[in-house]
Amino acid sequence: VQLQASGGGLVQAGGCLRLSCVVSGRPSSSSGMSWFRQAPGKEREFVAAITGSGGGTYYADSVKGRFTISRDNAKNMVFLQMNSLKPEDTAVYYCATSIGSSIYYNIRGWNFWGQGTEVTISS
Repeated sequence: VQLQASGGGLVQAGGCLRLSCVVSGRPSSSSGMSWFRQAPGKEREFVAAITGSGGGTYYADSVKGRFTISRDNAKNMVFLQMNSLKPEDTAVYYCATSIGSSIYYNIRGWNFWGQGTEVTISS
């Protein structure tokens, strides 16, 4: 299974970005997918996750109401629409998927990771 994230960049505070992640060779269409992020000097943290069907979505409190996760199973893709961006959203963003259908808020539950895409928000 391989994941390729894209869509990062440099935007001003208050702006928006849309991250994309394409999955190849994924184990199952029922697998959950997620986005994590890692800021310099900090641990990787959960951002958002979505169930295989897309019917369930989960968000970190810090992004709730600003970020939206979605997926297109026909294209094997997951997206993260990020609005009202803040400087504290600056990080490398990673997409991940798992073998099973469960959703996890920690990194240990996710089996496969993309390479990350860098997001920088200027104040």
